[in-house]
Amino acid sequence: MGFFNKLFGKKEEEKEQMKEDLDKGLEKTRKGFMSKMVSTFAGRDTVDEAVLDDLEEVLIASDVGVDTTIKIIKNIEARVALDKYVTIKELNAILKEEIVKLLKDNNATDTVHYQIPESKDPYVILVVGVNGVGKTTTIGKLANKYQQSGKKVLLGAADTFRAAAVDQLGIWADRVGCDFYSKGMNVDPAAVAYESVRYAKENGNDVVFVDTAGRLHNKKGLMGELKKIRDAVGKQIPGAPHEVMLVLDGSTGQNAFEQAKHFSEVTNVTSLALTKLDGTAKGGVVIGISDQLKVPIKYIGVGEGMEHLQEFDKFAFVDSFFKEELAK
Repeated sequence: MGFFNKLFGKKEEEKEQMKEDLDKGLEKTRKGFMSKMVSTFAGRDTVDEAVLDDLEEVLIASDVGVDTTIKIIKNIEARVALDKYVTIKELNAILKEEIVKLLKDNNATDTVHYQIPESKDPYVILVVGVNGVGKTTTIGKLANKYQQSGKKVLLGAADTFRAAAVDQLGIWADRVGCDFYSKGMNVDPAAVAYESVRYAKENGNDVVFVDTAGRLHNKKGLMGELKKIRDAVGKQIPGAPHEVMLVLDGSTGQNAFEQAKHFSEVTNVTSLALTKLDGTAKGGVVIGISDQLKVPIKYIGVGEGMEHLQEFDKFAFVDSFFKEELAK
């Protein structure tokens, strides 16, 4: 086998492995959702008003969210009215199509090959989210992906209030083999962010991840500190941060959606990463968050391994979500 065939084969193997990881990671969500669908529609042949009422209950119970569920049901109602006769099996296909339409497209090219715009300055990604969502771990896994793509990465430890946060980020930097900037504990996070970016400019880093404290989304004073950090970074590089990534724990269902709404109100969130989807039956929250916030989901976590942080693909997600047919 020639070099290009080997290369092509490896890519195909990687794609297949990613698909297997996604299917496994969404297994609890898929089984929970499809079992509700099967039990609800057993013995019923065609889609009528009663079926759509029951479907509405299933979607809400699957953490899709009320507003998004209503939108899906209205769209299906319109299609059923147009087609006059729709079977339960056809409902499965229609539901897939409507969910794909609602999922926000991710047009960022860096999710494919981890490319960043050409610039003399580092590309700065500010990472936010409450404690316990897997924020620092997500930073470490993303740093590894950018490093593997040939980028020189710096991790800036601006979460200066939690005892283990600085050490944890440093451990990830060592594990990935990237640069690390810290001023230790109990110092001004905005100052650390400012100096991290300055260090990156002087050190020739391509990408900077700025870790922030796990702010409680209902504490306005603490959330205001995010603005200070953004302003500090912008003083070093006009227009930075180039991304504000919000990390959410998918296993918390609608609570993750509430967090996303609050963070979006206080800072310009430009992308989302949903973690821990492998440990929950609440993966339907992905649909509601993407639809309601109109912010692209860039990454989903479907396992513990470095490779289990995947670029979000709405088609692959929906295919996995509906892997089991509702009716034969």
